[in-house]
Amino acid sequence: MEKEILLNNGVKIPTPGFGTFLTPDGATCVEAVKAAIAAGYTHIDTAAIYKNEKSVGEGIKESGIKRENLFVTSKVWNTERGYDKTLKALDKTLSDLGLDYLDLYLIHWPANELQFGKDANQQNVDTWKAMERLHEEGLIRSIGLSNFMQHHAEPVMAKANICPMVDQIEYHPGFTQKECVEFCQKNNILVEAWSPLGRGNVLDNPLLKSIAANHGKSVAQVVIRWVMQTGVLPLAKSVTPSRIKENFDVFDFELSQQEMFEIASLKADRIGSDPDTCDF
Repeated sequence: MEKEILLNNGVKIPTPGFGTFLTPDGATCVEAVKAAIAAGYTHIDTAAIYKNEKSVGEGIKESGIKRENLFVTSKVWNTERGYDKTLKALDKTLSDLGLDYLDLYLIHWPANELQFGKDANQQNVDTWKAMERLHEEGLIRSIGLSNFMQHHAEPVMAKANICPMVDQIEYHPGFTQKECVEFCQKNNILVEAWSPLGRGNVLDNPLLKSIAANHGKSVAQVVIRWVMQTGVLPLAKSVTPSRIKENFDVFDFELSQQEMFEIASLKADRIGSDPDTCDF
């Protein structure tokens, strides 16, 4: 399996990615990013709302790796939606990260009807127009969405000059948002999986334990490999150096079609917010 995926704009994105959600700002985050890069990760995912962009940037700087050899993602937060606010939000993100450009910038959550009524779609379109401008100016190599379902994405795409390259959604064994994934794949939009391990909920699953034992791997490695074999890019998160290394060590085995089917048959609940009912 390749360690990079080609986005619809010709940019290559490394897989798996290293997530930093809930990684506290400060030394813990700096060391986690350095450990991830040392383990082989070249794709680092953060967001303004994580409040750790400065530490992510410091970890990148201290790693000693050349900027052009990394793929860095961040996201515009909900309070900064809209054309002008999005432009300013990227300025702050780049300043906090200490970078001149991002490889990928995402709209973190769609504006929804619950909060914004009939204005929700226009707000998403306005935010996307700012993303397009930033892309055209060379400040962002790729632009995309996060937590957008088909009914959120379609109005944006109808007014877009640039098709989204990515949609980052909740995706883990038992909760795979099949309709959303199929919509994205039909439109050549790469799906990224946040919380591919279900925030740890999958680690005690008997089936996954059995498959892991068959391969001499951990459950986390099996799940990350499973996500990759479904054509989705997993964003694995840890602050423990040994687990960071383990989560990247997924290229020396392959799950069988039967194992893929068995994992796909699992059932689990959503662990994050519903994009249609979230009120933040």
